[in-house]
Formats: sequence, structure tokens, C-alpha cells
Amino acid sequence: MDTQKKYQPQYSFEFYPPKTQAGAEKLVLAREKLATLNPRYFSVTFGAGGSTQTGTLETIFDIQQSGYDACPHLSCIGSTRENIEHLLQTYQSNDIKRIVALRGDMPSGMHEVGAFRHANELVAFIREQTGDHFHIEVAAYPEFHPQAISSRADLDNFKLKIEAGASSAITQYFFNPDAYYRFIEDCEKMNVTVPIVPGIMPITNYKQLARFSDMCGAEIPRWIRKRLESYGDDLDSIRAFGTDVISDMCKHLLAAGAPGLHFYTMNQSRATMAIWNNLGISN
Repeated sequence: MDTQKKYQPQYSFEFYPPKTQAGAEKLVLAREKLATLNPRYFSVTFGAGGSTQTGTLETIFDIQQSGYDACPHLSCIGSTRENIEHLLQTYQSNDIKRIVALRGDMPSGMHEVGAFRHANELVAFIREQTGDHFHIEVAAYPEFHPQAISSRADLDNFKLKIEAGASSAITQYFFNPDAYYRFIEDCEKMNVTVPIVPGIMPITNYKQLARFSDMCGAEIPRWIRKRLESYGDDLDSIRAFGTDVISDMCKHLLAAGAPGLHFYTMNQSRATMAIWNNLGISN
């Protein structure tokens, strides 16, 4: 963890573009509450094939116009060079300074990846078009990408993204901090020394969490699964247990030298703020 300890911890919160006016209003309320924690930035996800791309733009500009640093996601899936170039120009001209560059997941019914097959190609294109204007975040997978042919191949692919020009990384969420520590150790052996920020998923709904985790390859340890299953539909107990578990994990990560935390908020503030309060962070 020596490579990570040298970085000042930074904290960030992730949203997805709301699909309804009611959702947009709830997001504003969540954002304003989370803004009191003084995050480094708010990021906004990017739908493949145009599904939420307009919403990403609108949400990013709304965040920026409210006085906060905004960080849009860009995805390879379904994107053309012209589309990405236009978005880069739009963000650059509006003084957006940070981007999350991802390969993205293939939506159901879509058969072509797009102009960029892998995230390192997207990172290289961003650097080619905009130089050093953007701080580029990429994804890291401590428990390895579910489509990776091997753990070695996944680590090599991650290194390609850094060599293409990525500035730092955000991990897929995990519940086993040892996976993160081992991943950092493997990166250090490859001389990859950029900040790698743990992605944190608050636990508020077990069925939803289990579905997400099965899709993205994030392992829920058996003892956590069994405890969550025992609560059934008792959401208050699930949230209380989840807050304790995630708070404890975050404390260990920060004590070990993690360079911050990136919260997957699911457009809500309550669970993230409860964890934050437990950590006693003065940011």
C-alpha cells in the first residue's frame, strides 16, 4: 500500500441520470445533502447506445451550474469517434476537467461494441484529442472483471489503461478489503503507482444488491449474505447492519492508506451520509 499512502485522500459521489422529473428533484435533494460533505467531485454515469447520454449531459451541467465539480462518464459501448469527439469538445468548452473513461457493459440486444473495443483505446483517444486537459479516471477490478480470461490478463489490461494516459482509477465495489490490498500489491509489482480509490456500495436493499453483484462479479461474502437474508424485508435492519459493515470496511481501508473513497450513491444520500458520519471524516 506504499504507493497509495503518498496521496491525500479524496472523496467523491456517483449518480446516474434520472429518468423522470420526480427522480430529478430527488437527485437535487440528495446532491445538496452530500455537497455538505465537500466532495472532490460528483460523477454521472453514461448509458450505452444513447440510452441516458442526454441525461448525463443535463445532470453534469446542472451539477456544475450549482457550483460543484462534475465528472461525466464516457463509455466505449455504442460510441463513435465523432460522438466522443463532440462530447469532449462540449465538456472542454464548458470547463469540465475530469472524466471517467470506461469500456461499459453491453446492453441487451446490442451486438456491436462501437469504435473503441477497450477502455485503453478510449483513454488514448481522449489524450490524443485533448492533451492533458482532463484528469482521466478508469475502472479497476480487485476481484477481477467477470469477462476476464484470467487474473493476469485483467491486470495486464488495467496496466494498458494507465499506459494509455489514465490519471487514476476507481474500483468496482467490493466487500472484502483483502481483495483490494492484493490488487494494489499486484499493481505495485507492475510499477503501476497511480491513485486507486476504492469504490464503496452502501447496503440498503439486499435483493437489489445481490442482483447487481451477480452481474458485475462483486462477491458478497457468505456471512454477509446470510445475515442479510435473515432480515427478510426488514429494511431498517438491513440498513443498520449495512451501515456498520461498510463503515468498518472503510475505516480499515483508510487506515491502510487508501487514497480516498468513491461512493456509489444510487441517487440517495441517507446511507452514504450515515457511513460518512461513522467515519468521522473532516473534509
